[in-house]
Amino acid sequence: MKQNAGQPGLSARDIVAKAEAGDITVIDVRDPMEVQMSGMAEGAINIPLAVLNFQTDPRHPDFHDALDCAKPVALYCASGGRSSMAAQVMERNGFAEVHNIGGLAHWAQAGGKIAR
Repeated sequence: MKQNAGQPGLSARDIVAKAEAGDITVIDVRDPMEVQMSGMAEGAINIPLAVLNFQTDPRHPDFHDALDCAKPVALYCASGGRSSMAAQVMERNGFAEVHNIGGLAHWAQAGGKIAR
């Protein structure tokens, strides 16, 4: 799994730039209530961890139509724990390039906009 700043892969700032250019799909794995309370990364898709396995499995009828297994993805949650688990699930489901931003605060600190 690719990680954010400090480890191999893209930094949070790199991910923000790629997201703005449309070169990476950003996924918020938090529950809808958390998203409602704090907003989410501008342009992100909300796929809660509880349903992520189904919505990121191209063989499943509930596969999210905004996803492409060949396109890089970046995940975040509140602190990075759930997004780390989500990254493992997505790699098992065939996504070739998966990055863990960490938490929504990491996105914001890297210059990413928050949609309310």
